[in-house]
Amino acid sequence: MELAEVIRRRRMCRSFEDRPLPAELRERLIASGLRGPSAGFSQGVDLLVLEGAEQLGRFWSAISPDRGFEARGWPGVYRAPMLVVPLADRGAYLDRYAEPDKGWQDRDEARWPVPYWYVDTPLAAMLILLTAVDLGLGALFFGLRDPAALRATFGVPADRDPIGAIALGYRAPDRPSSSLRRGRRSPEQVVHRGGW
Repeated sequence: MELAEVIRRRRMCRSFEDRPLPAELRERLIASGLRGPSAGFSQGVDLLVLEGAEQLGRFWSAISPDRGFEARGWPGVYRAPMLVVPLADRGAYLDRYAEPDKGWQDRDEARWPVPYWYVDTPLAAMLILLTAVDLGLGALFFGLRDPAALRATFGVPADRDPIGAIALGYRAPDRPSSSLRRGRRSPEQVVHRGGW
């Protein structure tokens, strides 16, 4: 599939078939997430990959004990056979930019007007989302209301920040989100050529 077609087809999927993904597809999704750019090649992105009934059950019990997706009419989210949680590692960036070739002598976060650990980690997530489209799969990126529960359940170190989670699997019939009624903003509203 051409990249332009992958981008055009990318949509959040809120219903998945109850069937596992073959190992080769799972590995391609993970490998794509590891190919994202990182400032100074800091490589400060970790991926927590969850598969199988036991791991997925613990995730949903910790993150969605109220079964919120089900309450909003999307019970099929809970059938996704794979979840990936991208985590930002701030320390990797602070350490990398304190190395001699970067010219800083300290790990001062004030040097970072834009914390690139929160830029590069979502870029890795987007590569996973686009790879899912390329593989003919569905994907849903969603926020985590209780990162502390994720940390406690899976032993995530305190210095790793989850930016959300990605549910992955084969698409099942789905109903669109009510957010789509808003429509996409036009290029004239968001593109500012040469100035504002």
